[in-house]
Parts: sequence; C-alpha cells; structure tokens
Amino acid sequence: MRGRGTTLLGCIVAIASAVPVHADIYRYRDARGVLHFSNAPAEPQYAYYLSEAPQENSYKRGRPGAIDPGRRKAYDQIIHEVARRHQVDAALVKAVIRAESDFVPHAVSPKGALGLMQLMPATARMHNVWRTLDPRQNVEGGVEHLRYLLDRYAGDLRLALAAYNAGEKAVEVHGGVPPYPETWEYLTRVFRFRDSYQRQQ
Repeated sequence: MRGRGTTLLGCIVAIASAVPVHADIYRYRDARGVLHFSNAPAEPQYAYYLSEAPQENSYKRGRPGAIDPGRRKAYDQIIHEVARRHQVDAALVKAVIRAESDFVPHAVSPKGALGLMQLMPATARMHNVWRTLDPRQNVEGGVEHLRYLLDRYAGDLRLALAAYNAGEKAVEVHGGVPPYPETWEYLTRVFRFRDSYQRQQ
C-alpha cells in the first residue's frame, strides 16, 4: 500500500511539473526614470506590462502587452507615409516606437506619456495632436517632434533622441546627452532597433 501511495505521489508531481506556469509581468518607472519589473508586485505603482503566457492565447485575451506576431508590422503603412512626408528615416521611427511602446497603441506610462510614440500631453498639444491614442495622430505627432528635434540639433541624432527621451531641458543643462542610465540605455536600444530595421529594407 505504501508503495502504491509513493507511486501515486510521484505521478502527481510529474504531472504538475509538466504543466507550464505563466505569470503576468508588471512594471513601474521611479522618480529617477529607472524601470522596475516584477511578477509579484507589492507596491501600488506597478502597472500591467505583459504576460508570460503563450503569445497567441495572451493576445486573444486582450492583454495590452501581449505580443502578436503581426503587431510590430501593423502600422508600417502609417509609419512610412508620415516618415516620408517629414523626411525622417522610417526605420528610425519604427525603432523609436519599439523602444517607447513596443507597438502597443494604447500604452500609458507612469509619467503620462501616451500611445505608440509615448507623447507627453504638452508635446501632443505642441503638434496639434488631440486624439493621442489614435495611431495615425500619435505617429504624426511623434514624427513631427522627431523632425523638430533633428532640426534643432542640426541633424545630431544622438542629441535628438536624448531630448525625445529626457527632454530638451536635460540636454541643455548637461550640454549633451544627459548622464541618465535610462537615456543611455534608450539610445543603445533605438540604434540597435534602427540598424535591424534598415537591414530589412
């Protein structure tokens, strides 16, 4: 009897270990701009980010961070059209969107940045974007802002991206790319994504 019980227990453990366990990931950005991630958040400032569940199933549940295979190409037509009109590299625009929101059109940051290109309300107003979560308006405003920053910094892409991430004031105060780990990491990611998209063209 004891042997049978041991065998039954072993079967239960084996079945349990064979069933995949998935967790939702939560994140928040602190006052210094550092991102924190957790699958068991204990603080109220954490917001849902993505699911570790299989991609197609998590996307069907409507999770905002779930990655659908076609999501990162869903806005290509808008991106190319707007980028061409403002004379900004479409690969750069895609790279910024991937770094900012990973192509989630209704993404909202803890600081209030909205949409695909994570426009702050003041930036959206500056470029006459009133429906910030509308993908076309958001990309229009974001690309227009990139064009503005590229012109302001005489085509210096590093400074333009640093200002997009940390703000123009931070670039002015530090006389260049501000010494924020988040901003340097942001530049690295955008350039890596841009290079990848350029190779695909």
